[in-house]
Amino acid sequence: MRLRFDGWIAGLGTSHGTRLVLGHWARSPFGAFSDVMVERPDGERLLFAPTRETADFVSGTYVFDRVCVVPVDVSVDGDTWTVAAGPLLRRFTTGRRGLLGLLLRVVPGSLARRPAWSALTDLPARVLLPGVRTRGSAGGDRKEWYGARDLRPVRTVSATFEGGDLGVVAPVDPPVRFGFGSVPRAPALTRVTTTVRLGTEEPGPS
Repeated sequence: MRLRFDGWIAGLGTSHGTRLVLGHWARSPFGAFSDVMVERPDGERLLFAPTRETADFVSGTYVFDRVCVVPVDVSVDGDTWTVAAGPLLRRFTTGRRGLLGLLLRVVPGSLARRPAWSALTDLPARVLLPGVRTRGSAGGDRKEWYGARDLRPVRTVSATFEGGDLGVVAPVDPPVRFGFGSVPRAPALTRVTTTVRLGTEEPGPS
């Protein structure tokens, strides 16, 4: 069974060493939802997801040290995104698309959904965006493909975690370790279609 998620992934680092990955899904097998992955400077990996069902699915696909089921609220006002997820609050702004973003904008959605397209773009993605992979093996005997359709830089960020300031925007360095690949090193917001093929031993959601 193949499950598709259409939405946005925002990956960014902070000057205090915390790296953050937002998944904001307009369409998914679970309906519209958002989740946040956090890797702390000491390497602890956390997931914030809005329901037990989404938390179980995401934590069955990626690796975390702690999973928290909390409300995850995302609002978008022009180029400004505001995210509240339990003890995490962050706001970031995006800039104008570069050449790669403009090229990705012309990729049809029907093409981005095809695993064969993700396989074809895997090597160019590794060359242009070190650490990024568009296909690979995930947890629970799952396979995963990413088809990017837009890319915009993240210019500014303000974020707090458990009341502590996380600092200003910084590269995602070191890469995050939730799955087989990282987000781009340069903070970015990517429109993406993600396809997950479930392993034979795990039933899909109804």
